Order: sequence, then C-alpha cells, then structure tokens
Amino acid sequence: MTGDHYFSTAPGTAARPREVEFTVAGRDYALTSAGGVFSADRLDPGTAVLLRKADLPAPDAVGPLLDLGCGYGPIACVLAASAPTATVWAVDVNERARALAAANARRVDAADRVRVAAPDDVPAEVTFAQLWSNPPIRIGKEGLHELLRRWLPRLAPDGVAWLVIARHLGGDSLHRWLVEQGWQVERRASQKGFRVLRVTR
Repeated sequence: MTGDHYFSTAPGTAARPREVEFTVAGRDYALTSAGGVFSADRLDPGTAVLLRKADLPAPDAVGPLLDLGCGYGPIACVLAASAPTATVWAVDVNERARALAAANARRVDAADRVRVAAPDDVPAEVTFAQLWSNPPIRIGKEGLHELLRRWLPRLAPDGVAWLVIARHLGGDSLHRWLVEQGWQVERRASQKGFRVLRVTR
C-alpha cells in the first residue's frame, strides 16, 4: 500500500489544500480538503446521494452519531449541523483526513461536539444511534466485510446505519451479504449508480 491511497494511515501525497463547496438540505458548506484523502476535489457523488436520500437526523437527535471513514468530514459536518445538540464521532484511519475533519468541524461551529478519532481510539462502551458511511470499497471485499462486522454491532438496539455503495462496485452483493449476516436491510434509494441502504437489527 502506498501513500497515494486515501485509506493509508499517513498519506505521502502532497497536501495542497483546497476548498470544497456543496449544499445539503438548503445549507451551504465550504470545507477544507487536501491531497491524500478521499475525494479531495469535490463532494463525492456517492456521498452526495447518501446525504440527499437518507434521513438526516432530526434537530433534537442527541446521538451519538458516527461518520465511519469520515475523510475530510463532509458527512460529520452535515450531521452536526442537522442535529445541533448531538455528539458526532468522525472516524478514519488516515491522520491527514482526521486533521481536516477536526478543522472543518471548527468551520461549522461544531468543534465541541465532533470527536475525531482513529478507529482504535473510540471507547469500546460507546454505541451509536446512527452510523453513516460511504465505506472504502477499495480496501477489497474482505476488508469491507471486516469493517462492517466491527462497527455495525456497535449500533444501539434501535439504531440505524445508512450506507452508500456504487452498484458496479458491489452494492447489491453487499446488500445480500448484510441480510445473510442477520441485518434488516432496505434499499432506500438507487440514484446515479449508487445504492443507499438502511440497515437495522
């Protein structure tokens, strides 16, 4: 694995910071991104579909909420803005992504509620009311399954996970696999080649 992968711990790619602008639910965001993180130059199309088609948390949601594989933090920032009293965990293996996510939480005035962490630094006792992820498909099927086997069980009993997967990268097969693992899975949307899955116990 080279430093050019967004799922590297310490990317070797030059940072070259840049700004990414997008709108979700009528709110405009301008976040800082950089080379060596996922979809550094724009809001990823899959993430855009997820944030448009999934049910954003209610304003009175308290969480905790999880952005798994947060990158520079667009999902975490939207969750924090949508639920202004909720705690949001932004988790990524990529240290540059974590630094950007923390900086962007400050940009949306949510630094006190967004907890940026490496996967192993999330306390074991924390369970999540919601899990949001545009998961790193490029780690391979086995890696993806391992990731979901680790984090989906940390949903609260009545928790919900929202996942977006490109159809041509295995969205339908992942749906079947999740069902085989005993999860309740609803395809909430299919748009622009992406599947939005709602996963519950």
